[in-house]
Amino acid sequence: MTAEEWRIAAFTLEMAATATLLILPPGLLLGWLLARRNWPGKSLVETLLTLPIVMPPVATGLLLLQTFGRRRMLGSFLDRIGIDVVFTWKAVVLAMMVMSIPLLLRAARTAFEEVNPRLEQIAETLGASPVRVFFTITLPLARRGVAGGVVLAFARAVGEFGATILVAGDIPGRTRTIALTIYERVQLGHDSSAYRMVALSAIIAFAALWTSETLLRPRRRA
Repeated sequence: MTAEEWRIAAFTLEMAATATLLILPPGLLLGWLLARRNWPGKSLVETLLTLPIVMPPVATGLLLLQTFGRRRMLGSFLDRIGIDVVFTWKAVVLAMMVMSIPLLLRAARTAFEEVNPRLEQIAETLGASPVRVFFTITLPLARRGVAGGVVLAFARAVGEFGATILVAGDIPGRTRTIALTIYERVQLGHDSSAYRMVALSAIIAFAALWTSETLLRPRRRA
């Protein structure tokens, strides 16, 4: 691989890691709320958060572009305070976050649902606060499922293409990721470079899936 390809790979992994870290707190909170609480609009919120899985990624990218474009209310507000999103590395992270949070959310919800509520109730009767119960009982018992969801979300972020190309563009040295590089190299007829990036993507995906399966296997046996 060339130095440029290594830089693109490092940039992609950095953006994916950033996106995964940013979705972790809301993903855990929403996963716990969906698993443990009933509230008005719960089904609607869950459906909206899951939409990126079934919608075409380019459609999601178009919605993000319309939302964060400078001529839109949110994009205009961010522009006034000096924050540019569209066609910057921030847009790459944003697209990765939106496309990967459904995987983390579903895994977290399933993991929290498998924790015995009686254990939480016992801790509460002993005087533990809800926050302490979550961090000392719920989260440790659900950690394998949550970790598996984090790995899958990271892998999804690494492979993101459709939403990214619309909201971030394919700007060399600024927003170009592994997936965008593969597309660009195929368009230019640079097949050898494209195949190298494909091989790298396959290695990352295999490692992520293997790790996720390793984390989730004990839960399935249990």
